[in-house]
Amino acid sequence: MTPTILIILGAVILIAVWVIAMYNGLVRGKNRTDESWSDIDVQLKRRYDLIPNLVETVKGYATHEKTTLDEVITARNRAMSVTAGPSTAKAEAETQLAGALKSVFALSEAYPDLKANQNFLELQRELTDTEDKIQAARRFYNGNVRDFNTSLQVFPTNIINGMLNFKAYEFFQAAEDEKAPVKVSF
Repeated sequence: MTPTILIILGAVILIAVWVIAMYNGLVRGKNRTDESWSDIDVQLKRRYDLIPNLVETVKGYATHEKTTLDEVITARNRAMSVTAGPSTAKAEAETQLAGALKSVFALSEAYPDLKANQNFLELQRELTDTEDKIQAARRFYNGNVRDFNTSLQVFPTNIINGMLNFKAYEFFQAAEDEKAPVKVSF
């Protein structure tokens, strides 16, 4: 073999290794982002499972607050029915559910017996812990989305992405009403 053929062959092998490395990096980023979304799903399922117990506990103390409790169940069912996977609709449904849960916790201020109920306190503690975990999972997911979307846009990976057509992910963002402080009034 002549030196020219060896140089060409070496260049082709180098380009092939480079393309494979870029592709594998994109696949790793996509899988990391998908995994971080599943972490959010796990915490959301935990919240969905806790909500009926919380509502039943509150019902015994606040029977005339049926509207508030119905809003929580409706928001829970809406959030559960949204297609799995990252989407704006999922984020909006979760924001509505978080708002409905805040109103249930606000009810406890009006009912001292409920506020002192051990079962309610434990459920409130578990939901608060779950909300913290959801926020942590959101931050982790959004960090992976940022990294993956950046890798899709930077040179030279954007060339490979142009050929393979990887799709950018949407950030899981809090709605404007979730960013405002909670106002409790009776």
